[in-house]
Amino acid sequence: MEGSTYQKSLLFTPEGVRDIYGEDCEKRYKVQNDIHAVMKLYGFKDIQTPTYEFFDIFNRERGTVKSKEMFKFFDQYNNTLVLRPDITPSVARCVAKYYDNEDMQIRLCYTGNTFIHQSGYQGKLAETTQVGAELMNDDSSDADGEMIALAIDCLEKTGLDEFKVDIGHADLFRGIVEEAGLTEEETEQLKVYLVNKNIFAASDMLEKKEIPAGCKDLLVKLPDLFGDIETIAYAKDKTTNPRALEALDRLEKLYNIIKTYGMEKHVTFDLGMLSHYEYYTGIIFKAYTYGTGEAIATGGRYDNLVEQFGKKTPAIGLAFVLDQLMAALSSQEVEIDAREEDILLLYRSANRKTAIEIGNELRSQNKPVRLMRKNAEISLEDYKEYGKRNEVSSILYIDDTGEVTEFNLSGKKEDTWQ
Repeated sequence: MEGSTYQKSLLFTPEGVRDIYGEDCEKRYKVQNDIHAVMKLYGFKDIQTPTYEFFDIFNRERGTVKSKEMFKFFDQYNNTLVLRPDITPSVARCVAKYYDNEDMQIRLCYTGNTFIHQSGYQGKLAETTQVGAELMNDDSSDADGEMIALAIDCLEKTGLDEFKVDIGHADLFRGIVEEAGLTEEETEQLKVYLVNKNIFAASDMLEKKEIPAGCKDLLVKLPDLFGDIETIAYAKDKTTNPRALEALDRLEKLYNIIKTYGMEKHVTFDLGMLSHYEYYTGIIFKAYTYGTGEAIATGGRYDNLVEQFGKKTPAIGLAFVLDQLMAALSSQEVEIDAREEDILLLYRSANRKTAIEIGNELRSQNKPVRLMRKNAEISLEDYKEYGKRNEVSSILYIDDTGEVTEFNLSGKKEDTWQ
């Protein structure tokens, strides 16, 4: 009894991870492959980085997640290793290593899992899948616009229609706090207030400082500065900081580029956007839709990250959070046609050679075939029921005489076997 209980306990996964199987897994791969196909149309080439790397690739100095949020372990040489919490720093390392002499555009895309320890858990996954793209060696606003167009194209390809890409700029907040003369400690505290939309605490904190009225007003209202291009005009009237004004000018240029793509209906500006990752230096963006409270895609410009690995390279990237995207598609009941219509080729041992020949012929026509030797004690009706449960569109049965009979299980007219 004790052993049986132990065996049953092994059927469960650790907190924060899960199994994905059956139809859910098929749909997930369909969406993942659709996104990847769009990235290939934009000229991105695949790259694969290790699931774990040295801790220093992701440490806080590089602006990635906090140390306590990483899954850490040691190798035989006592080096600290981590399961990657983020894929962008790994790609940045690869570019510095393998593309050291390339000064023109570098386009890379990837699919991989990331691992972040969720303190307090609260039902959040510790392992998530990202499908991402990185555009290196291009610091232009056109590159910013293309990456946002790519994000929109990919989301439309998944079947989503109602979504928004919220766009901000990492340097806007930095420029305003620079104008306000806040210390690093005060800046971090203000960030906490703004992220939590605690306007009262932010206002109380700023009242104690001698700050220009427009700057103070802008800081307090940042969480609510959300909307169309007019939002940028409002912010321009409230600050005199060159860094902040340059950020706002960049957002205006970006909007005009997105209009040229004809995708402005999917775009809004969120001037209070603050990224979880400190390595972002310019445009930052997040895509949202209904059916999930989290972003389904995130991205931004990180012009200094690759340089930390030895190559001065401007860059902008994006990543789709596949788990959140699938939750949204499911909630919105978006139809994902991922069903694979397999052929079940059923035979007796005397007709094995014939079955293998037929199977090979059908596979050469790109038709998926499952070979299964028929058990004499299992009826054809049982095999039909099995097929209906397991994405089988038709059964080809080779009986003892060698005659082939087709049973259509899908209800569709087929020309499986002639």
